[in-house]
Amino acid sequence: MASDTILLDPFRRFFFREWPTGSTALMDWLETPNSHIFKINVPGFDKNDIKIQLEEGNVLHIRGELGKEESIPKEVIWHLAERGKGDFSRDLVLPEKVKTDQIKAQVENGVLTIVVPRDINPKSKSRNIAVSSKL
Repeated sequence: MASDTILLDPFRRFFFREWPTGSTALMDWLETPNSHIFKINVPGFDKNDIKIQLEEGNVLHIRGELGKEESIPKEVIWHLAERGKGDFSRDLVLPEKVKTDQIKAQVENGVLTIVVPRDINPKSKSRNIAVSSKL
């Protein structure tokens, strides 16, 4: 897929703004009648390693930082290092009509699940303005 096509994809706004190269934090997005559910692979991370912030009103900033490796004695020789630190950062633009004040997250068995309830009865943003003869 050409990079121009990705930029024109109307669903792109629902996904991450940045996709770090080599990240293992792959995501599934499910929608139920009551919520949007995001499942993100986070092997090796526990709840203390993951931070989630709501920014700009509708952007979830998800960050995972693994602790430092235990100090390794000098006499130890590395032959292979594939696991790496695995730190990641994702910005997820939320869909419209969701209850951002009721977002819940849980990590279990290497999967971060974020549940964003849908606002089934959104409050109308329009209202009548009374007109008077004087201000």
